[in-house]
Amino acid sequence: MTPRVVFPNKILPYLLVAPQLAITLVFFYWPAGQALYQSMLKEDPFGLKSKFVWFDNFAKVLSEPAYINALEVTVIFSVLTTIISMAVALLLAVMAEKIIFGRGFYRTLMIWPYAVAPAIAGMLFLFMFNPSIGSVAILLRRLGLAWDPVLDGTDAMILLVVAAAWKQISYNFLFFVAGLQAIPKSLIEAAAIDGVHPVKTFWKVTLPLCKPILVSCVILHVLFAWNEYLFAMIFTSGADLQTLPVGLTSIMAKHGTNYAVVFAAMTLSALPIVMVFFAAQRFFIRGLAEGIGK
Repeated sequence: MTPRVVFPNKILPYLLVAPQLAITLVFFYWPAGQALYQSMLKEDPFGLKSKFVWFDNFAKVLSEPAYINALEVTVIFSVLTTIISMAVALLLAVMAEKIIFGRGFYRTLMIWPYAVAPAIAGMLFLFMFNPSIGSVAILLRRLGLAWDPVLDGTDAMILLVVAAAWKQISYNFLFFVAGLQAIPKSLIEAAAIDGVHPVKTFWKVTLPLCKPILVSCVILHVLFAWNEYLFAMIFTSGADLQTLPVGLTSIMAKHGTNYAVVFAAMTLSALPIVMVFFAAQRFFIRGLAEGIGK
């Protein structure tokens, strides 16, 4: 049972959280509320009058094929990068727990990639997978695989997913290592004594106990992927593979000073990830607490 903290003064807890609440209110809720309100207005060409049009601007955004395509690309990109990076990170974390000698050195090597700046990581992958001089591209051609992310949209998406997943593996690895260390060793040893196969132990014991960490990593990674801008700008040059952040810049360029449509597009882009966060915030906070505690 988790001990409950009791404050001597009933007002003290509210005073402690007041600064954070004030910052959240000023820098998040107030701008978000203003963006939502402005997205439901329509101004005249001279900007002198405005009228309330409800969801007309949202319908206008959803009627644009470029925005729908960017939404589809973002969903596919977010799902693929989350699955790949988390699966690989979890596998590496489980293997790290089995190492007896040099465990700390192995963990350090796994964490290093996250220290690489995203721009540098993007350029490295761009050169490695370059269809003319890239070492990986040359290897793929020797294996009989046609590779050209410049002309082939599928290759460009694969490159984007691989680079983004590689960048997040180390981040997820940190959380998974913390989660695995929180699991009582007696449970794993009891399963081994009972003759349970290690794979079954992983699915029946390890994975359920890591659920809060898993949910936290999923939320964080989906948040990162949903707002991916840099890698999308580096690896994708066509409008067919734009993610939502890149697509929003196109909408801003298209509609110019019609900020109501831009605010509507911003609200629609942020709504899914906000809903996911609020739906799973209990597991998110618990997972972060367990990770930080270790």
